[in-house]
Amino acid sequence: MRRLTRRLALPIFGVLWITVLLFFWVTKKKLEAPPGPEVQTPKTLDADWEDPWDQFDERQYLNAKKWRVGDDPYKLYAFNQRESERISSSRAVPDTRHLRCTLLVYCTDLPPTSIIITFHNEARSTLLRTIRSVLNRTPMNLIQEIILVDDFSNDPEDCLQLVKLPKVKCIRNSERQGLVRSRIRGASVAKGTTLTFLDSHCEVNRDWLQPLLHRVKEDYTRVVCPVIDIISLDNFNYIESATELRGGFDWSLHFQWEQLTPEQKARRLDPAEPIRTPIIAGGLFVMDKSWFDYLGKYDTDMDIWGGENFEISFRVWMCGGSLEIVPCSRVGHVFRKKHPYVFPDGNANTYIKNTKRTAEVWMDEYKQYYYAARPFALERPFGKSGPSHTPSRSSRRSFACPSSPCSRAPQWSLSSARTEMTNSNGPRLVPASST
Repeated sequence: MRRLTRRLALPIFGVLWITVLLFFWVTKKKLEAPPGPEVQTPKTLDADWEDPWDQFDERQYLNAKKWRVGDDPYKLYAFNQRESERISSSRAVPDTRHLRCTLLVYCTDLPPTSIIITFHNEARSTLLRTIRSVLNRTPMNLIQEIILVDDFSNDPEDCLQLVKLPKVKCIRNSERQGLVRSRIRGASVAKGTTLTFLDSHCEVNRDWLQPLLHRVKEDYTRVVCPVIDIISLDNFNYIESATELRGGFDWSLHFQWEQLTPEQKARRLDPAEPIRTPIIAGGLFVMDKSWFDYLGKYDTDMDIWGGENFEISFRVWMCGGSLEIVPCSRVGHVFRKKHPYVFPDGNANTYIKNTKRTAEVWMDEYKQYYYAARPFALERPFGKSGPSHTPSRSSRRSFACPSSPCSRAPQWSLSSARTEMTNSNGPRLVPASST
């Protein structure tokens, strides 16, 4: 009996082993079986999971215009090209906001914005870093598009290759147009209800866009700017700027940053409170697109660069809007000591032409102080066909504010903008009682 049991044990064990194998095989087939129609899941394409950056060859893009050993790294772009190329396009930057800013809550239904970046022969490293900072530090639902306007750069590929990046579009001028006309062209194709203008050598900081869009959503006549941090032109260190500053100017229409007065600082109980400013720096700001169109956009007869920030600032104030600097929005910017590109009529002549147009159109009797500060501007032309063919002040203002002409005088604009003119060639206007 014991011997029989031993003889049967081996076959029984074999049957059990085969049964176990069959059980696991059947179970595996059930797991691999496709679901029925009632639970059918959509097929996922591999392309849906691809990182959009994988479609862009960053190394090839940068190496095509890379700094060469032995060349002056400042020659082409008036900043240290070698150091810029050594830094990652997606580097981290310090959060320079006040702690109070991290506690603020913004509207959940902020409108997406069209970001417009104009450039002419920009370094590829800084242009790419600008775009990448926007994509990395901005909620994608707030970016309608990133419109690059190539103002007839020497190499069209500087712009064209970047359309492989998400949200990026590229348009190229057929001839040099300058900042003003390039921005107008970008705004004309923008699909967003707000416009965000950026320079091509900056880096946006954390949560930079929400506070700007929030202010414009509350009041569409506001034109709002971030606090502009400094990116060193030598080593590209990101440096925090003072918060309690506003834009100012002298009678020669030279822009300068100025500290708030002690009285104004004392009235600022909340460090996150926006600061009303007489003039914006002009490189970085957000405004409602319909308001931009209503104001007449920019003065299209201004050339290349310079003075356009005064002209649009006067438009905004004198047509009933306001200008603000929003402390909870921070954007770093490379400030250069000179322009790396050529002005067809010369840098000084172009700046005089542009500022003279501003003085003639918007400053009324105060233009005498501009000419006192710049006497050589008296005989300079300030229009394509000379002064006699330049639009008059009344017609220009009527065009700028078609349904409600800008009738507020410069006295109102200057005093309401809380500015002081301390230049000895003109009167001193006492600032108003509030910021």
